[in-house]
Amino acid sequence: MRIENARYVLSVHDPRKLPRASAPEVAFIGRSNAGKSSALNALAGRRRLAFVSKTPGRTQLINFFAVDDDAFLVDLPGYGFAGVPREVRAHWDVLVGEYVFHREALAGVVVVMDSRHPLTPQDERLLDWLLPSGRSVHILLSKADKLSAQAGLRTLAQVRAALSRVYPGATAQLFSSLKRTGMAEAQACIEAWVAAHKQKAPAKGE
Repeated sequence: MRIENARYVLSVHDPRKLPRASAPEVAFIGRSNAGKSSALNALAGRRRLAFVSKTPGRTQLINFFAVDDDAFLVDLPGYGFAGVPREVRAHWDVLVGEYVFHREALAGVVVVMDSRHPLTPQDERLLDWLLPSGRSVHILLSKADKLSAQAGLRTLAQVRAALSRVYPGATAQLFSSLKRTGMAEAQACIEAWVAAHKQKAPAKGE
């Protein structure tokens, strides 16, 4: 599995039009401006695989990127965006909720948080919302290059300790798209999820 081979396939606005499952999927989600699109681009070795916007709430679609025939990376709309109409937020609940809670092909969820401001109330609400799904969760503490080495390690320890309460079983790491910090660890997590999912019964069409 070579994540750098990821290529855009399609975007979905209506949960009823999600594509037929054909390979394990790893979803990426994060608070607006947390660095989700940059993380996806860094992992894929592309500058614009996922669109990077300075406007919070810009991505309102579920975007699928195929990694050869092995897996899909799935870019979910950002949450916690301000200044967005209520109906757009309601659509997020339906679109993302239907995907996360019912998608048989979903192998795990990568949650991207700004390492300078991790586990905000919005982040904790997301994890609380995710918890009943039983999904495997791995947190990328993005923009780690903005922290000193000591501050980064302290933040990582605090987040890992908090996760034992907020989302038992979730894992976390430091990550920097700019400095490519934590790339190997993130890739290893994704590959492990995909391999584990493939060992299960083949996913059925949704």
